Amino acid sequence: MIDGVGPASYAQREDVPEMTINNVPTIVPLRADSTLTIESRDPDPRGMPVYGADGQTGGVVTDVWVDRAEMLIRYLEVEVAGVTGRRVLLPMMMAQINKSRGWVNVEAVLGSHFADAPTLANPNQVTKFEEDKITGYFGGGNLYATPARQEPLL
Repeated sequence: MIDGVGPASYAQREDVPEMTINNVPTIVPLRADSTLTIESRDPDPRGMPVYGADGQTGGVVTDVWVDRAEMLIRYLEVEVAGVTGRRVLLPMMMAQINKSRGWVNVEAVLGSHFADAPTLANPNQVTKFEEDKITGYFGGGNLYATPARQEPLL
């Protein structure tokens, strides 16, 4: 997953953020734009623990990253368990929020894999290149997270 090959591969896109028509970054954390909020009927994952496919803690959600152009959540920012100050972005499409239990589950990777996930150069913006690396890393976990995933199903 770290090497960026096979299902974990990514494109060498520009290392600049995607911009809106107003020339501001399209994807931002809620902390960077006070006009954005989570709909009151939707679960707010901030503060929820994040568990990998093995049931082990990967970290805790610290913020939510929103796509201002599409008005949807793109990433959950996760402070990695056991690694002080290390925060990574988890693609929302790979997360399942369980509102009743108050946790987030990720089947693509194990809890320990969060420690090796790509990080951001700037804590308040994500570049096109960084997005591809993040998506490649977590997507690659679907095949590479455990040796059993690499074997035939039968």
